[in-house]
Amino acid sequence: MEKLVRQMLVKMGENPEREGLVKTPERVARSWKEITGGAQQDPGEMVRGALFQAEGQEMVIVNDIDFYSVCEHHLLPFFGKAHVAYIPNGKIVGLSKIARVVEAYARRLQVQERMTAQVANCLMENLNPLGVAVTLHAQHLCMMMRGIQKQNSYAVTSEMLGCFKNDPKTRAEFLTLIREKPWS
Repeated sequence: MEKLVRQMLVKMGENPEREGLVKTPERVARSWKEITGGAQQDPGEMVRGALFQAEGQEMVIVNDIDFYSVCEHHLLPFFGKAHVAYIPNGKIVGLSKIARVVEAYARRLQVQERMTAQVANCLMENLNPLGVAVTLHAQHLCMMMRGIQKQNSYAVTSEMLGCFKNDPKTRAEFLTLIREKPWS
């Protein structure tokens, strides 16, 4: 990868031997390994490894999970907030694991639509809840820095499974609760 970054710098008209760029290929290789490290993780195992018995069947929400990802079409970042809910069916998962699942899918070359579905499907398949809801709000640098250059736009995607898909009241409750900011 370092060799490719060096070649890219030359193609951009830069001198890879100048002071500020000498170590850039090494730094870029390290950063891309970190940025795309989610491809080596198994989010389902994260969920299965943190399940606990529970009696309740009320909605559990982890709101405003920050994430950073890279658009697979332009290799530019997109970033935002994930809102994830599920209704237990005998088991709950450690709350931090929900954020870890979002992170594992974000740290891949990605599109927002797929990432939304992957998070929802992972929780549905590994937690077996009555339903899962995932909403992502994100800004895309591929829309802000190039192309259309719209600075204040953001994309919203959602995936509703189980009772969130089939019961309009459950869906509406989720959408209402993710808008609430208890400490603002």
